[in-house]
Amino acid sequence: MAANDTWTQIKLRTDKNLSDTAADLLEQLGALSVTFEDAEDSPILEPRPGERRLWPHVVVTGLFAQGTDPEPILSALRAILGDHIPMAAVSLEDKNWIRAWMDQFKPIKCGRRLWICPSWLHVGEPGSVVVMLDPGLAFGTGTHPTTWLCLNFLDSLDLTDKKVVDYGCGSGILGIAALKLGAAKASGVDIDEQAIIASEENAERNGLKGKFTLYLGEASAQLEPADVTVANILAGPLAELEPEIARLTAKGGRLALSGVLKDQAQEVCKAYERDFEIGNVSSRGDWALITAVRR
Repeated sequence: MAANDTWTQIKLRTDKNLSDTAADLLEQLGALSVTFEDAEDSPILEPRPGERRLWPHVVVTGLFAQGTDPEPILSALRAILGDHIPMAAVSLEDKNWIRAWMDQFKPIKCGRRLWICPSWLHVGEPGSVVVMLDPGLAFGTGTHPTTWLCLNFLDSLDLTDKKVVDYGCGSGILGIAALKLGAAKASGVDIDEQAIIASEENAERNGLKGKFTLYLGEASAQLEPADVTVANILAGPLAELEPEIARLTAKGGRLALSGVLKDQAQEVCKAYERDFEIGNVSSRGDWALITAVRR
């Protein structure tokens, strides 16, 4: 293959304090784009508002045009950053990137019969309940353990004639799944306007236009208590939101909380003991799902 048929990636492994400097240098040396990746699978949780959080160790990658000679770039980086910074050039073959991206996604089974499936694929299993959801938005597509745990919880219930609230709805995946599983009504709440837009679009894609009612921020004050409430957020906000989530859950109603690491589950359970009878704490990987019943 000719040299001009490949792109060049320059990868540097740095700590988070040096990552911005490395990115600036790559751009100055002609990088078309720069990306940051976790070098050690370290989770970053609950950033403060407006804060950009990076992992302790970061792989900074610069993408350079086809035919770029990487040696002068590596020499310049070593001269400025020093020889102790691991760095390397990687050739990237030109290909149909959209097709390559699509090929990495497969339908995901989340319970007995519930599947999350990209729109370009098909689930052939008899009796399956399929939510069509394309990856791309960072709001929840079923691949994360917390989303999977919530979907599995919903699939375990008889939702016939039930009202469901998806608190922190993101992509709308949980509310849409509840409707597909037989819920009479589903409502989604989020503080992010983009999440509301994504939920509306995904509801329409699943033939549920007008059936998934969405509330932005304080508009949820008009919501009546539901038979089932699911909230997949983060441990800190979940604990703070207990009074609101209790208000949204009918007496005897079922609750599922996720977005919680296993070692955070006890703290969240304690916050909900005032209004709920805590049930099971299940897990998938490092993440937990807490179930409870409204007193």
